[in-house]
Amino acid sequence: MKHNRMRIVGCLVVILCGCLNLAFPAAAAPSGLDLARQLNQAFIDVADRVSESVVVIRVAHKPSFQPAEMRDIPFGDLLPKEFRRRFFEERPNRQNNAPRQNQKPVFDGQGSGVAIREEGYIMTNRHVVDGADEIRVRFKDGKEYAAEIRGVDSQSDIAVIKITDKTFKSAKVAKLGDSAKVRVAEFAIAIGAPFDLDYSVTVGHISAKGRSRIIPDPAMDQDFLQTDASINPGNSGGPLVNLEGEVVGINTMIHGLNTGIGFAVPINLAREVADRLISDGKYTRAWLGVAINTLSEDVEFKDVVKGVKEGVVVREIAPDGPAAKAGLKPSDVITAVDGKPVKTSQELKSEIRVKPIGSSVALDLVRDGKAMKLKIKPEGWPEETREVAQRGTGGSREKTSSLGLTVQPLDKEMAEKFDVEAGEGVIITAVEAGTPAAAKGVLAGDVITDINHQPITNLRQFGEALKTADTKKGVIVNLKSKGVSKFVILKEE
Repeated sequence: MKHNRMRIVGCLVVILCGCLNLAFPAAAAPSGLDLARQLNQAFIDVADRVSESVVVIRVAHKPSFQPAEMRDIPFGDLLPKEFRRRFFEERPNRQNNAPRQNQKPVFDGQGSGVAIREEGYIMTNRHVVDGADEIRVRFKDGKEYAAEIRGVDSQSDIAVIKITDKTFKSAKVAKLGDSAKVRVAEFAIAIGAPFDLDYSVTVGHISAKGRSRIIPDPAMDQDFLQTDASINPGNSGGPLVNLEGEVVGINTMIHGLNTGIGFAVPINLAREVADRLISDGKYTRAWLGVAINTLSEDVEFKDVVKGVKEGVVVREIAPDGPAAKAGLKPSDVITAVDGKPVKTSQELKSEIRVKPIGSSVALDLVRDGKAMKLKIKPEGWPEETREVAQRGTGGSREKTSSLGLTVQPLDKEMAEKFDVEAGEGVIITAVEAGTPAAAKGVLAGDVITDINHQPITNLRQFGEALKTADTKKGVIVNLKSKGVSKFVILKEE
């Protein structure tokens, strides 16, 4: 009897479930058109939401200021003319830029920005507001207010302006994302005012991350997001956002019009700079005083270096800088900062940038195949950065016919002749044209201090070092050139 009851209950459950299935069929899978409509609505929602935090920035300059053509070019004032021609195509002039005398500032430039604090702080690009005598910001509802510059950072091209108009109440703040979590190929939406076309929205993807060496200036903080979302003059300073409506970058630079290659400052860096500009009025980076390369990209050096496969090569050292004081040497390979591995130049810059000025930082490095640690105290980036640049480059003398160098002892007479400090090493008195040394830009007056990590104090050591060196594989030659320590690799061809 009990078993019969169980069977009856089981049958009723099966029948009931069947009835429910008939009454409530499973929802049909969404069609491709349904999915497209959902994505379409997602773009619309993001644009509507973020646009409330985007502003159009109008700037006025005195008539003597640089032409609008220059101002429209992101980073244009930092680039030589020949470089601008490579990166930016011609475009119509917006107005006649002939000099005008005895006139008030004229509103002749425009860009974009994004509100980051309710009290009216706006993040934008430095080149948008640089040299501005007056600034006006306009929100999407048409309300326009006066603003002033609160701080600029030329190395990242980030600036913060603040609304000063007494009638202003509050701004709708944009949601800032985490650019470290951005993934290549995800959707990207740019909002701004290209060519005076306010609140234009373009859609694309994140094409790449960590783009550097876009600008021919090693002092620039270059860690750009690359996007194919259309960016044009006037988009500068506006947000690049993801599908969540989070700002992941500040649109900054284009690689020619209609190329589908634009660059944005990652929001993590932009936020860090902006916060400091608001609190301190400036952003001071920690500075080591070195010129560096990523080891994996340093083709000639990675073939001769020993004991390390990844890291950052110290190419040059500024005189009297933190690196020089700490005993860092050209051709050292830095592998970690305070225990955190660094594999690229940008990773090293990012780690050092935020270190407290004057605090002790531990560097792991490899020198001549041997791992070692070194303590260094970063200093504040000099107001006028001392150039640590490759100058590129004849008692008795010694000539190396294979490498093209003639050297002599660095005595007092030679030091005075070439205007260098007397000390240890041998001085180059002649460089033969068409030789490896000439090709590397080595010049007469450069002082050789080491060969393949072996100290050189006289001609005998110089000769012995070259005898044991493999000149066909490459010789690491440490030099002092106008006070800058650096190294070159000379290879017999």
